[in-house]
Amino acid sequence: MLSKGPLRKKRNFKNLKLTDSPVVINRHAQDLEQTDESVQESNKLEIGLELRLDLRPEDFDTVDELGRGNGGTVCKVLHVRTQTVMARKIIHIQANTNVRKQIMREMQFLHDCNSKHIVSYYGAFMEGDDISICMEYMDVGSLDAVYKRHGPIPLPVLKKIAFAIVDGLIYLYDAHRIIHRDLKPSNVLVNSKGQIKLCDFGVSGQLINSVADTFVGTSSYMSPERIRGSPYSVKSDVWSLGISIMELAIARFPFPPDGTSLSIFELLQHIVNEPVPTFPPNKYPQDLTSFVEQW
Repeated sequence: MLSKGPLRKKRNFKNLKLTDSPVVINRHAQDLEQTDESVQESNKLEIGLELRLDLRPEDFDTVDELGRGNGGTVCKVLHVRTQTVMARKIIHIQANTNVRKQIMREMQFLHDCNSKHIVSYYGAFMEGDDISICMEYMDVGSLDAVYKRHGPIPLPVLKKIAFAIVDGLIYLYDAHRIIHRDLKPSNVLVNSKGQIKLCDFGVSGQLINSVADTFVGTSSYMSPERIRGSPYSVKSDVWSLGISIMELAIARFPFPPDGTSLSIFELLQHIVNEPVPTFPPNKYPQDLTSFVEQW
């Protein structure tokens, strides 16, 4: 669909392969003479609002399953018509058609969401009771998987991770007034270019409510006030950021400090009632400990 207002330039965060693709582009693009100069200039155009993919279930070949959990299934897929590799998250929503359509409308906003620290969004579609969300494929995976494979993340890398997360959170809030709501290492993705990007943030209120009603589970990354029932706020994301950075540094979830295994209910009680965990003295750089203490 062509946008009704003037087209805004946006960087090609989506890395779409546009040759013979069904993507709709600027209506004036066909009038351009395809000289070397014009091609070079067109490559500089930032692609975003002026491009839309018409996503349909039959256009995808599944390559691999990337993850499965209470929230749905994530697969690596190939969008055949554009030869674009994507990550497709399938969420089963036990809600009526009107609610599912409202979720789809709310998610259209993601086309406007362009930041180098936010995973790019290609589109979404409904198939029966399922909603498929198609996004940029990050080939290295989540920070959760990275530290479990390689151990504690070194300080120079942690600095880059912290900057990327904070920059992404600031963008979401300043540009769109969105709180992430589910910040944790498994929702921070990395690719082989070294790019670090946030995913699975709370763009759709209807989706958040529907998933909460459908799936049983709670997040151990919630702040104490959130566990007590207070509404989400920016402070909730700040808490989750501190927990996540500490986890990446010590290569395990920080609660409880001695690493004892707790049930989810014991863990939540511990988070609410016990002191905030701290780094062991004289073992970690002050830059790191001071940053985390700001939560």
